Amino acid sequence: MILATAGHIDHGKTALIRALTGIDADRLPEEKRRGMTIDLGFAHAALPDGSAIGFVDVPGHERFLPNMLAGVLSIDRVLLIVAADDGPRPQTIEHLDILELIGVAEITAVVTKIDRVAPARVAAVTAEVAALLAAAGYRDSPTFAVSSHSGDGITALTRHLAESAGRAARARAATAPAGLFRMAIDRAFALPGIGLVVTGTVGAGRVTVGDRLVVGPRGIAVRVRGLHAHNHPIEGATAGERCAVNIAGSFPGGAEPRRGDWLLASEQLLAATRLDLAVRASRHAEVPLRDGLPVHLHLGTADVVGRAAVLSGRTIAPGETGFVQLDLDREIVALTGDRAVLRDHAARGVPPAGRRPDRRPMSCAPRDRAAPRGRRRAP
Repeated sequence: MILATAGHIDHGKTALIRALTGIDADRLPEEKRRGMTIDLGFAHAALPDGSAIGFVDVPGHERFLPNMLAGVLSIDRVLLIVAADDGPRPQTIEHLDILELIGVAEITAVVTKIDRVAPARVAAVTAEVAALLAAAGYRDSPTFAVSSHSGDGITALTRHLAESAGRAARARAATAPAGLFRMAIDRAFALPGIGLVVTGTVGAGRVTVGDRLVVGPRGIAVRVRGLHAHNHPIEGATAGERCAVNIAGSFPGGAEPRRGDWLLASEQLLAATRLDLAVRASRHAEVPLRDGLPVHLHLGTADVVGRAAVLSGRTIAPGETGFVQLDLDREIVALTGDRAVLRDHAARGVPPAGRRPDRRPMSCAPRDRAAPRGRRRAP
């Protein structure tokens, strides 16, 4: 089971992961120096039954929201973290708004830093968080009060996560991998003696050693040389699992894989510069989503600039739904059913629109061709 964090800056996301796993997810020197998460971090914890829980730690600062989106768009379970001494703050609201818009399946709320305040304050913040979750449609989400410093509440939270991981593992075991393989790449790096490695959370299908795949949107053919999960070699990975894939291929200069690309079966490669989306404007937006607005499209781990044409009228008011066609400045890989978030080009405030995966389909118009319907992503 893979979980992502969400929440305001300095509310204890990285400290909580360290308390749960013993791993410091801040890996960059700048993060160590500044004491704040800038890019995605990763950690894992072993469970008594031999399985593992993986964590994706995301930044809480508004400036690094694109990195946060790259961490949550492919994940269905999230820890929403709120500090007891600070309470819900702007990025708490913004991150929860994003989770609501993209239809994240399961949120566990964690009130941190309880060692710094009186019990009455913990109770007040817990109630405030519960009200925010209920308003966003997560009325039954559990809330845990913890201190990453003293360890209070960590055992109860760990037990809950282990039970949730067990349910997820049983559900995955009871369902055969469906559809062709695809994985949004969130990291790419080279290791001495090993070669090129890309990492991400498997979105659909199954990958095994020896598979022939492509890196999109450029369509470069690669072969899977090896697979790792939680620092151990594995033979295969399926939807919902996080893995590192050692790939071999011939990449022209400047075409090496990077965050925003996809590793996928060639049949899944549908690169487009025009997308039709069914969207719901954020209920917290200060202004409507208007026709002609320059936007950032976040899909998978990509952040692409484009312009939005509202197809259902001239605007989409806060909290309302509608249809938008995007013209993008570069190709992106997309299939019907993919989650996406739109933000205005100035990238201020909450996202003006987000796409829900259970709404009407998204179509993709490949460059220089008519606009066929996109193929539905495997569940």
